Amino acid sequence: MSHPFLSAEWIAAAREIRAKYETQTPKIAQKIRMNQIITGVPFAGGTVRSFIDTTSGNFILDLGELPGADVTVSTDYATARKIFLEQDADAAMQAFMSGQIKVQGDIVMLMSLQSTIPQTELAAQVAAEIMAITA
Repeated sequence: MSHPFLSAEWIAAAREIRAKYETQTPKIAQKIRMNQIITGVPFAGGTVRSFIDTTSGNFILDLGELPGADVTVSTDYATARKIFLEQDADAAMQAFMSGQIKVQGDIVMLMSLQSTIPQTELAAQVAAEIMAITA
């Protein structure tokens, strides 16, 4: 079953996929607590607030906000899809340079996160499974 990207159902299904592989994936070295504000969302009143937390070594994505986050990233829904689902680094850079991505807080920490997320065959499999549950 597929769910709209960043919906509560999608977050829950993505969490289940990540949990299935948690013991097989390497830990993420970069510790970051990042809030995200996604606008132009076709549900949820147009805005979704979510967060990423890697302080445990695992990639945790959930709805809501973290108090005292290291960084807050704001962007539109289409850009978020390109970055998170398609993992399009060029789209991320272009969106940042054109002002479609706004960053408040430690931008250096945010930039280093990209290079510390392990890019393995298993990570690609997890990404493919998450893409398969996405409407």
